[in-house]
Amino acid sequence: MKPTIGIIGGSGLYSMPGFEVKEEILLDSPWGRPSDEYVIGLLAGKEVAFLARHGRGHRVSPSELNFRANIYGFKQLGVERLISLSAVGSLKREHPPLKFVIPDQFFDRTRGRVSTFFGEGIVAHISFADPVCPQLSEVVAQACVSAGVDVGQGGTYLCMEGPAFSTRAESNVYRSWGMDVIGMTNLQEAKLAREAEICYVTVAMVTDYDCWHEEHAAVSVTDIIANLTHNAANACKVVAASVASMPAARECKCGSALAHALITDPKAVPETTRGKLELLIGKYLG
Repeated sequence: MKPTIGIIGGSGLYSMPGFEVKEEILLDSPWGRPSDEYVIGLLAGKEVAFLARHGRGHRVSPSELNFRANIYGFKQLGVERLISLSAVGSLKREHPPLKFVIPDQFFDRTRGRVSTFFGEGIVAHISFADPVCPQLSEVVAQACVSAGVDVGQGGTYLCMEGPAFSTRAESNVYRSWGMDVIGMTNLQEAKLAREAEICYVTVAMVTDYDCWHEEHAAVSVTDIIANLTHNAANACKVVAASVASMPAARECKCGSALAHALITDPKAVPETTRGKLELLIGKYLG
């Protein structure tokens, strides 16, 4: 049985209550190694695959993440749905620390990160107007409610480069744009998941207000760590509830995202590129 549900998050989820670890798999990809081994196991009676985004011990900086290898590895395993857990800063008063936000939009402020599998002789333009799977978003939002977690559904995740946090001037500009939360990783995951025809949703876990808040300087490192710990415990509840209530059938368009995205004449695709992308495009090139 292959895992059809994938989870991207921090190492705290390895000890998730009810997660029965079966094996750890080290994969390779045409773009190199993923961040860590994929942990395969049973949760709520369903097989899932977990990946520590930054590697165990948090070794990999956001700008150094091999996003293509991470998403491709899930595709290799047979994953069809991805729940991505990410600590974020809040850009609005209505998103206080400990709240979870399920954004439905992204805004890119990264610089030069690779966020496509395509190139090298093949061009694809996916539809990305609505970057989050609506069905998966609803499942996770309802799981937050059932787990007793304060949740906001909808909003925009601004993806910054990092690793330094924003200046106060940047933070205030992002607020003036109407952004909701700020993080460093999830936009590239969302794009690549769409190209891999995998449903994707972000669970943005607020740890603190960004530096715009007039009382931000009063927040201590102890407070931040306490919020991280609390969020990790809530994340375990939300993931378990999401997996338990996950419908068997996908009722979205994510699974056919490439059907009308490939623009290159199949005869013009180089054999090396065709082989590299067989897992993603083989069913369309024949």
